[in-house]
Amino acid sequence: MTRVAAVDCGTNSVRLLIADIVPGEGGGTLTDVERRMEIVRLGEGVDETGRLSPAALERTFTAMRGYADLIERHGARAGKGPIKTRVVATSATRDAENRSDFVNGVVDIFGVVPEVISGDEEAELSFTGATRELAALRPARPYLVVDIGGGSTEFVLGSSSADAAYSTDIGCVRMTERHLKDGDPPSPVQISGAAADIDAALAAVREAVPVDEARTLVGLAGSVTTVAGIALDLPEYDPARIHLSRITATQVHDVTRRLLHATRAERAKFGVMHPGRIDVIGAGALILDRIMREYGFGAVVVSERDILDGIAWSLL
Repeated sequence: MTRVAAVDCGTNSVRLLIADIVPGEGGGTLTDVERRMEIVRLGEGVDETGRLSPAALERTFTAMRGYADLIERHGARAGKGPIKTRVVATSATRDAENRSDFVNGVVDIFGVVPEVISGDEEAELSFTGATRELAALRPARPYLVVDIGGGSTEFVLGSSSADAAYSTDIGCVRMTERHLKDGDPPSPVQISGAAADIDAALAAVREAVPVDEARTLVGLAGSVTTVAGIALDLPEYDPARIHLSRITATQVHDVTRRLLHATRAERAKFGVMHPGRIDVIGAGALILDRIMREYGFGAVVVSERDILDGIAWSLL
């Protein structure tokens, strides 16, 4: 058994997984020790200014200091025997002119240098995390794994490993800031503008990844799991009910319509809604809805396992 600590710092959230991993036939097992998530909105304003704001950095560092304490408590700090820690940063940090401010802060907190990974690396880690537990369901292969983040969305096609991948700059925070931030609820013109932006990106994805070969769509990350929770009419967020659920395209479209036509106060009333997702969930749902429409998927298999689990597996 190996105890590892994985930190994923995205555009909207920063997450921690401390886990015990046992390698073995069929891929081995990963058992959670701690799994935490904080909405910090690190990428707030990056699309417009090109820089990480001091306030966003401080929100992120505050969450990370709490994570460092947990890592210390569970004996998972890097450098103590075989136990390893990996900190990965994605879209917002790749785009920021002042990403050195982020890097220096992370080194001070964790004692390790964060890896500002490429979109292709992000896609590979997402695929690994998402598909390790799919064997029991026996879904048709190949899979198209879609990880809808705050600043970007990763598309990965493969059966046992990633055969083709593409990262595009459509994410729930980025689309909200470009199109949907002025309006409660957003207007039809704003929604149409966001949909057109998303569709243009999906056309570029099709040129890079043979999406029509995919037989199963696997959806990851908070936008997808929140849509699934609403579709399942859960009174509160329940990872066990959401993980590996199958949500139809009709359900996704209905939830997307409800979210885009709801006010902020109405969105906040959904029991599964994390407070940090209230402002951006409409855009996240719209991205998923457009993917299913454009690529012809009748359903999405929802996974609670994602890039964070892929980071943990990479430490073996």
